[in-house]
Amino acid sequence: MEDIIILSIIFGSGALISLTAILTGHKRSSLKLQIKMLEKETELEQIRLQSYHSETEKMKLELEQSKQLLLDKRHE
Repeated sequence: MEDIIILSIIFGSGALISLTAILTGHKRSSLKLQIKMLEKETELEQIRLQSYHSETEKMKLELEQSKQLLLDKRHE
């Protein structure tokens, strides 16, 4: 009877350790995926910001050119 209890404890412990390892591995891989997603989102946001700055500079130049054209037409 004691042998059955001891074997049950040993196999139960082994199953618990295996289950814990599986869950830990899953959580670790899930966290790695979340980190990669955040890195990609950060990269995308940096690209958007660069694009915004480029477009803003382009619009400033166009506005300056338009002002200059208007001034030139007034002086003609």
